[in-house]
Amino acid sequence: MKGSSALVASVLAASTIFLSSSSVDRVAIFNSRSDESSSFVNAEERGDGNARSLYAKEKFSPRFDGLRLSEPTRAQSPMATVTASQYVSGSTRVSTAISESKSSLAQLDLKNQFMTRNGLRSLNNVNMSQIKCNAKALTKRTERNGCQTENDRPLSASACGSCVGLIFLAAEVAPWCKTGGLGDVLGGLPPAMAARGYRTMTICPRYDQYKDGWDTNVLVEIQVGDRIETVRFFHCYKRGVDRVFVDHPIFLQKVWGKTGSKIYGPRAGKDYDDNQLRFSLLCLAALEAPRVLNLNNSKYHSGPYGEDVVFIANDWHTALLPCYLKSMYKSRGIYKNAKVVFCIHNIAYQGRFAFSDFSFLNLPDKFKGSFDFIDGYDKPVQGRKINWMKAGILESDRVLTVSPNYAQELISGPAKGVELHKPLRKATISGITNGMDVQEWNPATDKFISVNYDATTVMDAKPLLKEALQAEVGLPVDRNIPLIGFIGRLEEQKGSDILTAAVPQFIGQNVQIIVLGTGKKHLERQIEVLELKFPDKARGVAKFNVPLAHMITAGADFLLVPSRFEPCGLIQLNAMRYGTVPIVSSTGGLVDTVKEGFTGFHMGAFSVECDAVDPADAIAVATTVKRALATYGTPALREMVQNCMAQDLSWKGPAKLWEKVLLSLEIVGLEPGIEGEEIAPLAKENVATP
Repeated sequence: MKGSSALVASVLAASTIFLSSSSVDRVAIFNSRSDESSSFVNAEERGDGNARSLYAKEKFSPRFDGLRLSEPTRAQSPMATVTASQYVSGSTRVSTAISESKSSLAQLDLKNQFMTRNGLRSLNNVNMSQIKCNAKALTKRTERNGCQTENDRPLSASACGSCVGLIFLAAEVAPWCKTGGLGDVLGGLPPAMAARGYRTMTICPRYDQYKDGWDTNVLVEIQVGDRIETVRFFHCYKRGVDRVFVDHPIFLQKVWGKTGSKIYGPRAGKDYDDNQLRFSLLCLAALEAPRVLNLNNSKYHSGPYGEDVVFIANDWHTALLPCYLKSMYKSRGIYKNAKVVFCIHNIAYQGRFAFSDFSFLNLPDKFKGSFDFIDGYDKPVQGRKINWMKAGILESDRVLTVSPNYAQELISGPAKGVELHKPLRKATISGITNGMDVQEWNPATDKFISVNYDATTVMDAKPLLKEALQAEVGLPVDRNIPLIGFIGRLEEQKGSDILTAAVPQFIGQNVQIIVLGTGKKHLERQIEVLELKFPDKARGVAKFNVPLAHMITAGADFLLVPSRFEPCGLIQLNAMRYGTVPIVSSTGGLVDTVKEGFTGFHMGAFSVECDAVDPADAIAVATTVKRALATYGTPALREMVQNCMAQDLSWKGPAKLWEKVLLSLEIVGLEPGIEGEEIAPLAKENVATP
């Protein structure tokens, strides 16, 4: 035992050598700058900044001592460790020390070690108690509600044979953090890809103290101008997916519960001034995560993801990833085979900033052309700008969006392509229609509704659910009155202002309407006024209310979606799954998902100008609503309800199409997937608890 103790001591001494902070292997990003970002349609271009100090000490964030992080006191993840020998080292000295220790550690079965990352280098510390914890945790697999667990999964379906991991990067991942469809996609698509046998990870900021996110005790130091910023990674494993959260005060201090602030700004329509800094930090941390995190939750995948990966970057917040990948990693022979797919969820939010800000990105001048952008707007400055999304489009290996029709709209011209139509034509873009989360949105198991149902009982259940909904919001209770619902963000894109302009034109019919949403204050006031004008027929609820959203989806007869533009839209998918017939504008993914007269009603395309409501659009809404009301109580509507519920709206179909695109990249080691089912999605250990 003495020999073993001495060996461990020598290994620890060798592995805790700290390298000079001046090494060229440090990852570099730009200094903070307080230029406010802007959006094409409104001020809510997804960015960031408030008056609080970026580096202020915070109770629940890492504590800074100069440029070094003090010793953490948080609970550590039982499933995430790091193995030093897996990685490229920036120093022969550390690389040699670790190499000499490797065989000795193997003899002691010390395969799992904690690592502090210094730029592209690693510093290890062995932790025996944590190793025992890892071993114990890895043996705990339970069966819940008769669902298939990972141990029950046939060995032939354990993996698709691919040694290439999928890394999804986004500013939102549901249910931990979301403002709309982006978060929902990152919540639903990765588990579907994991079910096909692919090793899958998502990476997003740690905006709050998520209950199921465990501290991995893995730290990465990233150079920010002349500062060294330390980020750490939190992790949980849900529904076959490694969920990774990047922890840094720049995320946590701004957004978490006590601040009352939002993901992209202190309030809707106002961005943080330092959003460029926040999301550059996210991109750089994401490039380190596959190399430094040793994740061992899955029975069929273990260890670091390594460098053979496909990054799926989503929207402008992650558009720097392909640029940093090329300039900082591939130029050094790291991630040689890695590819990037850039997915556009909403072209209206592009990340436009002053051209002078390019110097803060720490990118070579050869990338300037990809960022260079001139528009006709004076925000954030007049004239020449940089455009993050443009760079993401041009520097990625493939560009996708969230529906085929939206892809065609984006290349149709400057109006619907929001001035990026030419780069998109150059890069070529294709669309894959989103699926939906059929676990959360399932009328047969929904915990928020009083009567569960399926396609065989829908016509008996919906009148009861309508009465419960009417009583909940204080409308006259009458199951024979057609009820229309609206659920969505209150901003110009979603057309809530068009709806409020149209209501007086059809409210004289035998109808009730409930509008639920939050967003811009003047739009919130508009929906609240509906109740004052039409107290027995309308309710406007300007609150975030998940139970009420489920009650409206189940209890309404029709769901109104008057979007000016809609990349895909998930609300109409939820409605159809619940047998609630959608009434939609004819744009984007609404064209791909709703069939006129078969699964819903189309109102035609609306003007994309957001400054004012086009009277013709309000007339189109009123006319189509009256047409839909004429079918109420008829066999035609009952048939449409059945058509809606008969569809497979899950992520299984879209996942196959995503796989086809990924295979077209011809990445060495990427193999076709298997026809697998998601692993125990309703089991307790797979239910997210943010």
